[in-house]
Amino acid sequence: QVQLEESGGGSVQAGGSLTLSCTASTYTGSTNCMAWFRQAPGKEREGVANIDSDGSTRYADIAQGRFTISKDNAKNTLYLRMNGLKPEDTAMYYCAADTAPCSRLIATMFRELEYRYWGQGTQVTVSS
Repeated sequence: QVQLEESGGGSVQAGGSLTLSCTASTYTGSTNCMAWFRQAPGKEREGVANIDSDGSTRYADIAQGRFTISKDNAKNTLYLRMNGLKPEDTAMYYCAADTAPCSRLIATMFRELEYRYWGQGTQVTVSS
């Protein structure tokens, strides 16, 4: 069982930056795939980015060029650096993980069923 806890959310003005953290209860090198998702009010949860144990990353279109996913296995922590934030980035951000490698298929890489473990989320609010 892997427990995930997000932190780093908050309120920021448009154009600002935030770094989210997700601390895992086990060695993040053993969780082959880790990811960030988000859910805005009234919308479905959507994938943002994922990262494999070898450090390879994949981003959803909403994150390309603005967000960076990374992890520090020594600290059992996953990060999401978000730059150029927009009001439409306002959402609850969730960390997710699985012991299987990340799917490389566009159709499934951000399918929620691919991730067995989930955090409780951290709120990000971007004001205009």
